[in-house]
Amino acid sequence: MVASNLIGIGLYTPAEASHLLGISSTKIVRWLKGHRIGGRPYAPLWRTQVDIGDGHVYLGFRDLMEMRVANAFIERGLSPQKVRRAIEIAREIIGEERPLSTAKFRTDGITVFLQVAKEDPAHIEMIDLFIGQHVFRDIIEPSLKNIDFTDGIPSRWWPRGKQAKIVVDPQHAFGQPIEVDTGVPTAALAAAVDAEGSMEAAARIWSVPVAAIRHSVEFQKGLERQLAA
Repeated sequence: MVASNLIGIGLYTPAEASHLLGISSTKIVRWLKGHRIGGRPYAPLWRTQVDIGDGHVYLGFRDLMEMRVANAFIERGLSPQKVRRAIEIAREIIGEERPLSTAKFRTDGITVFLQVAKEDPAHIEMIDLFIGQHVFRDIIEPSLKNIDFTDGIPSRWWPRGKQAKIVVDPQHAFGQPIEVDTGVPTAALAAAVDAEGSMEAAARIWSVPVAAIRHSVEFQKGLERQLAA
């Protein structure tokens, strides 16, 4: 896959995804590449959007959004194998390759999965997965918070909410976080402060408002705190 084909898809290494999501890159690779434990193979949770043919794992924007929901399930004690089965069932019903991050899954998932579990004994374990409406909401709603949907599909993500002025949009900068008013990647604006010695100097270099620099610095510092936690 060449760079021109990544426009609108986004491109993230596991380290970059870890930085944004607060999930270890080791887990991301294991879940998306598959692994073996005691000689037993475990398949990837899903096939990623991006394959540039070098044998490494990369994520697209939809993978990033899907990973947030999958991780929320796993943090609640579900095994990756159960999450994979949930994805398989949801994919069949909703008709989306990456169903967990869709608006339809968020609104209809509990009903859909309970119905499937009751009708097909092979899926009976899914009743344990979504034991009640409140449990489902507790997992899904925070994971899909601050996401803009277009036709039910995630299109933009505001990692710290819209008030923070930072957006992750696969249509811009290959999905790297940007300051929304200027469209400049936050990493570049924050790095300019270190290079120039002040926000004011960085703003002059980039010809952007000081507020844009401040938004970017605050966001980047927040990512660093998240990693350190």
